[in-house]
Amino acid sequence: MKLGLQISRFRWPGGPLQTAETLASVARAADDAGFASIWLMDHLFQISSIGKAEEPMPRLGTLVSGVHFRHPGVLIKQVTALDVLSQGRAWLGIGAGWYEREAKGLGIPFPPLRQRFERLEETLEIAHHMFRGDTEPFYGKHFQLAEPLNSPAPISQPRPPILIGGGGERKTLRLVARYADACNLFTRYPRRDLARKLDKLRGYCDEAGRSFDEIDRTALGQWDPVRKSPQEILDQLGDLHELGFTTAIASLRDVETLKPIEIIARDVLPHAAALQQG
Repeated sequence: MKLGLQISRFRWPGGPLQTAETLASVARAADDAGFASIWLMDHLFQISSIGKAEEPMPRLGTLVSGVHFRHPGVLIKQVTALDVLSQGRAWLGIGAGWYEREAKGLGIPFPPLRQRFERLEETLEIAHHMFRGDTEPFYGKHFQLAEPLNSPAPISQPRPPILIGGGGERKTLRLVARYADACNLFTRYPRRDLARKLDKLRGYCDEAGRSFDEIDRTALGQWDPVRKSPQEILDQLGDLHELGFTTAIASLRDVETLKPIEIIARDVLPHAAALQQG
C-alpha cells in the first residue's frame, strides 16, 4: 500500500512564528522517508475532534476543500498554480463541506446540503473543463463562467488528479465514479461499512463505464507510532489492503518532533511496499 501523511494540527512549539519552518521540516522528512503524498486539512477553524476551534489553522492543502469556500474558477486557478509551482505534484481534494460553524463565523454562505452537492458536481465539471484547457463558457445552475481561461496550464497530465472526500453512498461515491481519481473514507467506520462503501463505489464505476481499479481508494486515520507498536499499524494496513484500499493516509501524533516519521520509515514503509506488490 501507499502511505500518505496528513498534517492536521499546528499547535507547535514556537507558535505562529515557527509554523512555516516546522511545517517545512515535517514535509521534507516525510518526502525523504518515502511517503507517497502529504496532505493538509483545508479548514478555517480547527475541528472539534482534533482541538479547539481557535487553534492556529493555516489555510493550506486540500484534504479536503469545502465546495462553499471558493468560487470554482478561483479554486481551479489556485490548484493549477500549485501544480505549476510544485512541478506537477498538486491534487484537487474537494467535498460537499460540513463545518457550519466556520462558515457562519467568517461570513461564508453555507447553502443547504442538497445545494452544496449540486455545487460540488458543477465544480467537478468546471475542473475537468478548465484543466483540459477548454475556454468555452460554462453556464450551470449555480455557476456561470463566461471565459474559463486557465493559463498557465497544469503540468500534471492529463490533469491534476481529483480526490473527493466523504463516504456518502447515494451521492458522494457516485460523484467519485463519474469525476474523480480517488475517494477518501475514514478508518473509524466499522469494517463492514467500509466494505459496503467500496462495493457501492464498484457498482457506480460499472454504471459509469470505468474500471474500479482506476480509483485510488484512500482511507484516513490517526496513528501514534511512538506509543504503539508498529505491528498494530501493519495489522491495520493489512486489513485495509484486504478490504481493497490502495492508500492509507494518517495523521501522526507529535509529528513535529519528526520521531513518528522516522519510526514509520524504518518499521512500516518497507512492509507497506511489500503489501502493494502483493
